[in-house]
Amino acid sequence: MKKTQTATEQQFMAMIERNSSTISRVCYVYSQGRDHFNDLYQETLANLWQGFGRFRGDAAESTWIYRVTLNTCITYYRKNSRYYGVLPLDALYDVAEEVSTRNEDVKELYRLISCLGKLDRAIIMLWLDEKSYDEIAEITGLTRANIATRLHRIKNRLINEAENE
Repeated sequence: MKKTQTATEQQFMAMIERNSSTISRVCYVYSQGRDHFNDLYQETLANLWQGFGRFRGDAAESTWIYRVTLNTCITYYRKNSRYYGVLPLDALYDVAEEVSTRNEDVKELYRLISCLGKLDRAIIMLWLDEKSYDEIAEITGLTRANIATRLHRIKNRLINEAENE
C-alpha cells in the first residue's frame, strides 16, 4: 500500500525545493568533502523539519531557512571540530566538482571564503546571495552598522588574499 504525503509534508517539500540552493551553498561553505556536505545537508533538513511546525512566518521563509542552516552547520562544526580540525582547502575543490560545474573564479572565491571565520563566512555568503544589510542583521543577530563594517573588512580581506596569491 502506497502512503500519500500529508499537506504538511507537501508544504515542507515545496519549501525545501524553493530554498535548496540556499541550503546547499551554506552547507558547501562549511563542508570538508562530499560526505561531510551530505551529512550537513541531511542534518539541516532534519532540523528544518523539526522546526517547521513552529515556523510562524514572523520572518521571511528564506531568513528562517538561512538561520536554521547556519546554526546547524556551526553546531555540527563545533561538535565535530576535533575530528575535522582546520578546513582542508583541497576538499573544497572535490566538493565543487561533485556538487556543480563552477568556473575557476567561483572556486577561487569559495576557497578564499573558506579561510574566513564562521561568522564572516555566513555574512559574506548572505551578501553574495543578495540579502540586504537588514536581512543579514536579522539572520545573524548583529546590528546593521556592524554588518556594514564587517562586510567592508571581509571584502578587503578577500581582495588582499586574492592579490597576494
